Amino acid sequence: MVRKIRRIPKAVKKFYKKEFYHQPGTLPGTIIVDVNAEEPTICLFDYNQNNCLRKQIEVPEECTTYLDQESVSWVDVQGLGNPDILQRLGKVFDLHPLVLEDVVNMGERPKIEDYEDQLLIISQMVVPMAKNCGFYSEQVSFVLGKHYLLTVQEEPEHDCFEGVRLRIERSKGIIRKQGADYLAYALLDAIIDGFFPVLELYGERLEELEEEVILNPTRKTLQQIYQVRRELLQLRRAIWPQRNAISSLIRDGSELIGTEVQIYLRDCYDHAVQVMDMVENYRELASGLMDVYLSAVSNKMNEIMKLLTVVSAIFIPLTFVAGIYGMNFNTERSPYNMPELNWYWGYPICLAVMAAIAFGLLFFFWRRGWLKDSSTINQDGK
Repeated sequence: MVRKIRRIPKAVKKFYKKEFYHQPGTLPGTIIVDVNAEEPTICLFDYNQNNCLRKQIEVPEECTTYLDQESVSWVDVQGLGNPDILQRLGKVFDLHPLVLEDVVNMGERPKIEDYEDQLLIISQMVVPMAKNCGFYSEQVSFVLGKHYLLTVQEEPEHDCFEGVRLRIERSKGIIRKQGADYLAYALLDAIIDGFFPVLELYGERLEELEEEVILNPTRKTLQQIYQVRRELLQLRRAIWPQRNAISSLIRDGSELIGTEVQIYLRDCYDHAVQVMDMVENYRELASGLMDVYLSAVSNKMNEIMKLLTVVSAIFIPLTFVAGIYGMNFNTERSPYNMPELNWYWGYPICLAVMAAIAFGLLFFFWRRGWLKDSSTINQDGK
């Protein structure tokens, strides 16, 4: 059964993965097809130690000839826009309906499932954007058999498998001497290592935000910090279950995974743990930047209030003097009714006294250190 849905546009999907769930009562094995998805393209790598064939597959049935051979066959499907081709692939590879459902339906949690003669691996792949700090994220599914590996990607535009393809074509390393299980490890390791370039960009971005928060925090800075925190949360959701899946594969094992490849998977697990630690550290840095921003804004407000207080403190005695001499006393009535109103230099003397009071207060505030700006921090931290 095929159910068509409409997803959010690709321009918006780069950070937010909208997940779709079956309606209550839906038959097991129901395939959810995105009407905006790319048409699938199928690329076949068939190789052994001496030979390598790379071929574009027009119809899924062409793969049948290669699956029965002793060589390693890698069938890479990119795009999920044609349910007919996907169902035909399921028949060619003899996929269980639940396996085909997990492979085709996006939004699955990274996991490992053993189906006796096949091993299903669901993972999340991230690729850094060219001109931004963001990343593209997509689900990649592996179906591992004895002599073949089927991979299914959401779209053909972004992946991190080109290095593995070149190693196969140029016979670099030991990949052509190993089986399909080593190929699955190599691709899974490429996915895990693909997190590091993304995290490197976020490390640089956090350094820029830290400098901006200290020197000139603005509302735009706050928005950028929130955005970084959301994106790091997406990375955490991608790598956390992936790490657990690799751990379970190492712990439980599988007949399709050789002993030598098990050792390589430990290294892959170590990389996943390292990625997880970096994500957590960057999330803590982003939270710390939020606290620093709030402190900087609070200090800035305190500086403004301090300036207003200083101005008010200066003008209070001046207003007192002006208020006294603004009273309407009659000097002819009594010699004590403000005789200085009749002085020849009364007005200049009054201004001089007021200026002396103002400058005297400024000097007092300066000696006390109240005029220093304490809202900013120098680059050296002093």
